[in-house]
Amino acid sequence: MSSINQIAWDDTVLPFQLDRSGVRGRVARLDGVLDHVLTRHDYPPQVAALVAEVALLTALIGPTIKLRWKLSIQVRGNGAIRTLAADYYAPTGEGEPARIRGWASFDAERLDGRPPFEQIGEGYFAILIDQGAGNLPYQGITPLAGGSLSACAASYFAQSEQLPSTFTLAYGESRMAGDVSTQWRAGGVMLQTLPAQPMPAGEGGSGEGGLIEAADILQGAESEDWNRANHLLATVEPMELIGPTVAPTDLLVRLFHEETPRVFDPQRVEFGCSCSADRVRGTLSIYSAKDIAHMTTDAGTVTADCQFCGAHYEFDPASLGFEATVDADGNPLPAMQEEGRD
Repeated sequence: MSSINQIAWDDTVLPFQLDRSGVRGRVARLDGVLDHVLTRHDYPPQVAALVAEVALLTALIGPTIKLRWKLSIQVRGNGAIRTLAADYYAPTGEGEPARIRGWASFDAERLDGRPPFEQIGEGYFAILIDQGAGNLPYQGITPLAGGSLSACAASYFAQSEQLPSTFTLAYGESRMAGDVSTQWRAGGVMLQTLPAQPMPAGEGGSGEGGLIEAADILQGAESEDWNRANHLLATVEPMELIGPTVAPTDLLVRLFHEETPRVFDPQRVEFGCSCSADRVRGTLSIYSAKDIAHMTTDAGTVTADCQFCGAHYEFDPASLGFEATVDADGNPLPAMQEEGRD
């Protein structure tokens, strides 16, 4: 049986500020959301761990942006794990939950015993922000470095925004007392602070490959405050992050009581996917009837599966592409009716 404390903090993101040091941050807990993401697919352990990490990073980063629609994290490499992707959809209204989904592609035969991050190989970490129709999307990219996706996320903020950032994450399958089955859970803390003075444009940093790090941006008292907050965060235990018996508010007091933590309204999150039959039709609308014929199965249908949620769609080929002759319900399109009367 779940405790009231656990239920209250399942699938939430809690913003906070450390008044003494001027550091801001978020605590995220993904319980049912992460379990839903990972049980849609039969991922090997190495892949599941990285999907959990990228989903948790998305939950922490998404609310930091004045987001009207979607923030995406994409990781691509030349190793056994080729692609990691997660989306954060902003709440559609006051009091509504945000939505998260995640997915990975990989070559199962190339997976080995190395740490999961090493199996991505060389590639990049990207954050994409799409504010919806009428707005140009934004994309920021940083190379894969630092030994973890968390380090890549911190590097992204240092390079793109000159915002010193730290991500401390934990995730795994756990079983509550009295439960028979296990469930995926994850928890993490993000710390972030504004630099006193941004670095001059074009200057490299002291990190791997010349990447900018927090030490390159912060000086004097700001550097001392930042380092102190990070030293305190480094004492956290994985089970404190994951919970579910330690509430995020209790966690902040345990870690940062001397920094005077102040919390704000939490944001609920849930699993959510934007796929639909209409979206698939829209994607296929650029194809000719000849192209659609090549996609048609022996059963006489065109099929599509959502990589994120596993939804399966089947279509009448005649209803697809820019040369479609019938609508989604099988009714002749007006242009076809006109031709029939000529």
